[in-house]
Amino acid sequence: MLRSLRTAALGMTAQQLNVDTIAHNLANVNTTGYKKSTVEFQDLLYDNIESGDASNQDGLEKPGEIQVGLGNKPISTFKSFSQGNITETGNSLDIAINGKGFFQITQPDGSFVYTRDGAFRVNSQGNIVNAAGLRVYPEISLPEGVTSIKINQDGVLSVLIDGQVEPEEMGQFELATFMNPAGLKAIGGNLFEQTDASGEPTYGSPGEQGFGLCVQGYLEKSNVDVVEEMVNLIVSQRSYEINSKAVKTADELLQMTNGLKR
Repeated sequence: MLRSLRTAALGMTAQQLNVDTIAHNLANVNTTGYKKSTVEFQDLLYDNIESGDASNQDGLEKPGEIQVGLGNKPISTFKSFSQGNITETGNSLDIAINGKGFFQITQPDGSFVYTRDGAFRVNSQGNIVNAAGLRVYPEISLPEGVTSIKINQDGVLSVLIDGQVEPEEMGQFELATFMNPAGLKAIGGNLFEQTDASGEPTYGSPGEQGFGLCVQGYLEKSNVDVVEEMVNLIVSQRSYEINSKAVKTADELLQMTNGLKR
């Protein structure tokens, strides 16, 4: 009975984490470039009450074992990098990645982080930056007097400067891919860090084999399916509820046992 109390309590803790993850997904349903998370669980060790090779009183070998499990535990929060819906914004520096790849962002310490959020802007120095003011890598700077901006599907950025007839090429966006993007570490701000689990990044231009295309004037929304998350929330709630009933049942059995001495 004490085992059942601990096992049910572990189940409640696991489902609480599941509910927290679902709530986080729903909170970011409109976050640009957000990728939904799913909690993955694993069963714990088993108590072997009687092994399968034990012989009964007739000398016959039993075909199975008697085991009692000790509950479960969460082992990872898996991020799904499936394509989110691409929505038109009309802003010339908004770029959606249609396919695989991440934009590279330079942090203040010079290290690189990665994002699917292509909502870029221009700072006071003419550099293209993200919403937090971090520069895109490779760095692209725009001159004064720009009247229009054109970004091709291969990431080449061209501008038309006031007084000129022909557009001038200013640079090209570069994408990074990973062997295991689910292994990237989310650090907030729509940014991811490379980890040992993700592997080393591979760099290339948009449109090359294995890399997505740049779509100007669009943004990729989150890949959260609200209906699916609500169903998962109901399932998790019911699982939490049934584990709480197991705790209550174990407590009632303990009460009956304590009352035997009367």
